[in-house]
Amino acid sequence: MSNENQSLLKLIVNNHPGVLSHICGLFARRSYNLEGVMIRPIAGSSSHKSCVWLLVNEVEKLPQLIRQTEKLIDVITVEQHDMKESIFEKTEQFFI
Repeated sequence: MSNENQSLLKLIVNNHPGVLSHICGLFARRSYNLEGVMIRPIAGSSSHKSCVWLLVNEVEKLPQLIRQTEKLIDVITVEQHDMKESIFEKTEQFFI
């Protein structure tokens, strides 16, 4: 899974129906494929927040998509992370 064209985004979002749809819709409208998605509620979050991990390709378009994702109402933060030791790398064996 160590592809140099892959990147990992971590989003903190408000957790309610439709949030993932808005995020995926943004990527789809820009013809940008999501290679992997993982969502978990943030433990102890009294304000109902979740962490969304997105595995994406085409890193050259990524800065623009990050800026557009940050503008979505329910997205609180967006961070780019290294693929090394990521949840996608750790769970790869389950999808082979």
